[in-house]
Amino acid sequence: MQIFGLDIGGSGIKGAPVDLDKGDLTQERHKVLTPHPATPDSVADGVKQVVDHFGWTGPVGLTFPGVVTGGSHIRTAANVDKSWIDTDARALFSDRLGGLPVTVVNDADAAGVAEMSFGAGKDRKGTVILLTLGTGIGSALFADGVLVPNSELGHLELHGHDAEKKASSRAREVEELTWEHWAHRVQKYLAHVEMLFSPELFIIGGGVSRKAQKFLPHIEGIKAEIVPAQLQNNAGIVGAAMRAAQE
Repeated sequence: MQIFGLDIGGSGIKGAPVDLDKGDLTQERHKVLTPHPATPDSVADGVKQVVDHFGWTGPVGLTFPGVVTGGSHIRTAANVDKSWIDTDARALFSDRLGGLPVTVVNDADAAGVAEMSFGAGKDRKGTVILLTLGTGIGSALFADGVLVPNSELGHLELHGHDAEKKASSRAREVEELTWEHWAHRVQKYLAHVEMLFSPELFIIGGGVSRKAQKFLPHIEGIKAEIVPAQLQNNAGIVGAAMRAAQE
């Protein structure tokens, strides 16, 4: 079975059809840059470009970088335009896509669902936390494989700041930090999250997961196992398609 999955990020909008039996893309993903400002209308235009690239005419699952309630309504917009707040995203995207059935889910939750089904979290029990280190920090919290949605742990306060302002991949790039220096920031953040939730496993996702060997060896003192996401930056696309299939 194939469903279209699409991942809206702070820097890019990317998607592809997904084979739900294998948890993998059936074609090379297509990506467009996230517009700035990332308003509802401009992002919807980008979504349409990606879907039209494949000539897709079936159900579409989309991720959003913020809290999503009821599979539709946007509650927070930390890394996109504030006009997203209270938007009915399902109605917006379905209208822009000519009435296609649409499901919307938090981006990190989608990535986490995919990793728990097909990747690094498969068959893992206890408390598992996936963290996407990208433009911001997204989180997906699981208890014995069950998702606790919209955890938003990237906005925990760390040394007087939102954690994502100091430990996201974007912070490393903007401040031109070495991988080792940035790893020490990530370590402090992980220690804070570990103190609160005592997970058995941290899964590190987002685009930076492809470069895990550059920073994970520098992280010390964390009791939980730390592994990179196996689906890497495709996890959100796969998870979005999975959620659409469930609906």
